Amino acid sequence: MGSQKRIAKELSELVESPPPGVSVELADESDLYNWKVHMKGPEGSPYQGGTFLINLTLPSAYPFKPPTISFATKIYHPNVTNDDKGSMCLGMLKSDEWKPSSRIAAVLEFARQLLAEPMPDDAVEGRIAEQYKNDRKRYEEVARDWTRRYASGNGKEAK
Repeated sequence: MGSQKRIAKELSELVESPPPGVSVELADESDLYNWKVHMKGPEGSPYQGGTFLINLTLPSAYPFKPPTISFATKIYHPNVTNDDKGSMCLGMLKSDEWKPSSRIAAVLEFARQLLAEPMPDDAVEGRIAEQYKNDRKRYEEVARDWTRRYASGNGKEAK
């Protein structure tokens, strides 16, 4: 039961004072382990003006096992898989790097920071990482276009 108490505490802290550009809610009121996160694209990044829906899933062994983060909103980014899963590769969420003292707020801040500053050397989408390194202008054009198409919040999100 300790994990539920910790999760409830972190959730209420995040609801009351979320990190900048982030809001958090439960996906289902009866399930503490699945959260919906709305993340605004950082200013000055090609994601600016977009709001991305992220699913955050906590394992029953939390905080001893890391949460998983996936983008429900399509995003053109070297560290997010370009498929239906939208899995985000975050170093701190790898089992061998996760620390039980880590807080979900820090995970979300790190994820948002990754939108502002992708890490092409730790990419899950090699093609996008290459483009990011070799043709930054084109990468930003495509990322902006995807942000307009999928994350502009006009309710007409393409599937």
